[in-house]
Parts: sequence; C-alpha cells; structure tokens
Amino acid sequence: MSTITAEQVSSLRKRTGVGMLAVKKALEESNGDEEKAIELLRKRGEAQAVKKGEREQKEGCVFLASTSGKAAIVSISCETDFVSRGEGFQKAGQEFADFALANGEDAVKKDAEAKVPEMVNTFGENISLADVKIVEGTTVGSYVHSNNKIGVIISLEGGDEAKAKDVAMHAAAMAPAVVNPEEISDDLVTKEKEIWKEQLTAEGKPEAIQEKIMIGKEKKFREESALMKQDFVKDPSVTIEQYLEGAKIVEYVRMAV
Repeated sequence: MSTITAEQVSSLRKRTGVGMLAVKKALEESNGDEEKAIELLRKRGEAQAVKKGEREQKEGCVFLASTSGKAAIVSISCETDFVSRGEGFQKAGQEFADFALANGEDAVKKDAEAKVPEMVNTFGENISLADVKIVEGTTVGSYVHSNNKIGVIISLEGGDEAKAKDVAMHAAAMAPAVVNPEEISDDLVTKEKEIWKEQLTAEGKPEAIQEKIMIGKEKKFREESALMKQDFVKDPSVTIEQYLEGAKIVEYVRMAV
C-alpha cells in the first residue's frame, strides 16, 4: 500500500467536497490513484458529494449557541435559499453550533467532515461548514437575525450582557468593519484617498485645499467604519462608545451569508 500524502488528501477533498477521513481511506484502498478513489466514493453512496463538490455556494445560514460567558457561531453554506430555509438544514446547522459551544472549533470541524457529506446526499446540494468561531469572556452577548443570514458575538470588559446583546444587534444592522477608528488599514484609507482626490479634482477644488478636505473625509470614514464611533441604532443621540459608558469591546465577531 502506497503512502498517502497530505497534498493528495487535500487535492481530492477540493475535487469532491468529501470529508478527510473518507477521502484518505479511498486513496489508501486505491493505492493513491485519485480517479479510482473517486469511483470508490461514488460506490459508497457519496457520488452526489463528488458531483456537486465544485458547485458554487451562494446561500446558507448562520447559527448561534451561547451560555454565560461563552458563545459559538457557525456559518453553513449551500447552493439555494430553498435548502437553507428547510427544517432539516436549520436543525443540522443548530446542532453544529451547539456542538461547537460544547466541544470547540477543532472538534466541530472534525465532526463536519463526517456529517457534511451526509447533508450533501440528503439535500442534493454542495454544502460546507464555511466558518466557526467561539468567543469567551466575562460578559458575552450575541444576536442572530431572524432570517439566520447575519450573526454577531460581542465580548465586553465591563458592562452587562444586555448591553453586549444590544451592541451585537447594532453590529448586525450596521456592519462595522472594525471596533476602533485606528484599526482601519492604511491601505484601505489610501485607496479611498485616491477616489476622493479624483472627485475633488473633478469638482474643481484647488490643490491647496484638497488635502485639508481629505483630512476631514478620512476622519469621517474611519469613524463611520468603527463600531465604537457609530451612532447607536436604538438611540442615535449617542454613539456605541457613549452607550457602553466606559465598558470596552474585547472581541467582535460578525458572520454573514
């Protein structure tokens, strides 16, 4: 029996969408022949996974599970909204989130290797565990939108769970890129400046005042992109920073499909 390399396993997984253990076993039994391994996978009832593994996943859902001081969020991708809204898909997605909360990120990824091919055969679409994240802290709040397309976890230093959940709900609606203005990358700001400069030039603004205008634009851009500086959706008279009354955001996770 030939030795199966990690590269061979990775290659066949990309072609088929089948779990690592099943792929490795098929490669071992076919002495490393990828085409024969695919035939074996088809014979074992995983043919749909092989056929659908390369189809684009444009839909899916986000699922949350939480307990005091801890929350897990997972994103499951599929091809159609019809499947993502189905009871079976919803049940399976929530089970992944619950499993992640109880057992950790690595464990749920391994669990998905066995269960995702079964989902592919059941629902007839290319499906994958797109992302998983677990957040732990003193004060953790989470929110998933009613359509399961957006989910957010917020961990606070200070404050309480109600505030953390409010901020998570705000972030779901407003999609801040970062927590604080200074976290916006210089590369992104540079690209924006190029656009602003072209706009100002087209408007006939003199070169001498363009830089001053762009300083103001950069400040506004950074603040509008930063969670702490955004106006709170439930009370626009205060920013998130003011609403938190001294509490700090330690971790911010947002997933959307």
